[in-house]
Amino acid sequence: MATSVAVVTGAAGDIGRAVARALAGDHYAVVLADIDASAASAAAADLSDGRTRFEPFACDITDPQSTEALAAFASGLGSVTTLVNNAGAARDISLQSTTTENWRRDMALNLDGCFHCFKAFEEPLKQSQGSVVNIASVNGLAVFGHPAYSAAKAGMIHLTRLIAVEYGKFGIRANAVAPGTVRTQAWEARAAANPNVFEEARRWYPLQRVVPPEDVASAVRFLAGPAARSITGVCLPVDCGLTAGQAELAATFSQSADY
Repeated sequence: MATSVAVVTGAAGDIGRAVARALAGDHYAVVLADIDASAASAAAADLSDGRTRFEPFACDITDPQSTEALAAFASGLGSVTTLVNNAGAARDISLQSTTTENWRRDMALNLDGCFHCFKAFEEPLKQSQGSVVNIASVNGLAVFGHPAYSAAKAGMIHLTRLIAVEYGKFGIRANAVAPGTVRTQAWEARAAANPNVFEEARRWYPLQRVVPPEDVASAVRFLAGPAARSITGVCLPVDCGLTAGQAELAATFSQSADY
């Protein structure tokens, strides 16, 4: 642990905060990178535990100069051993409604930003033989709407494999986590408008519930840590079984099967 540093992008959000909290026990400092400087500072204050340093840093991951500045800042705190590419967002819901501008914006944030961050931290991660964990999505594994976001996340999963294969010789491991529906503030806002939203969503999940941010964070901590030292190039769904098969469809088929 000594001067080990973790970097989490999109750290002001629910998943980002949960990941930062989970990584705190294994790192001397956690850099909370977010495009919203005040939100990053608020997250640092909220996470402060008197043991781990939580350092906010304003960063636009779509700008290579900004990610280079982030890497310089983090490296000044110690040895960067963990990079978590968590920042992301989705815009248009359907392919028919997707504009060229929003397609480019989703690609820039969800895929290009991940690339920029890795390139910025390439040398520090070589030096530490560190770990990269990319927060992808089940949308990168199957069709669940938000096409530009989904295509970008599919690209992120492949980028993860590229890093694993090309940089394994430097001791760098790269893995991805693909969450399903995560109970974040955005979903709570939807629930305020539609109190049945979680009930409607859970019927598609074999475990009959959606994912708490802490479960995503636990997967990230595992993949970043020594227990996963022989694991690289994988994409781990944290989705309450969604990608294994949809419970509602399975029940329908069971009822209609002719034995």
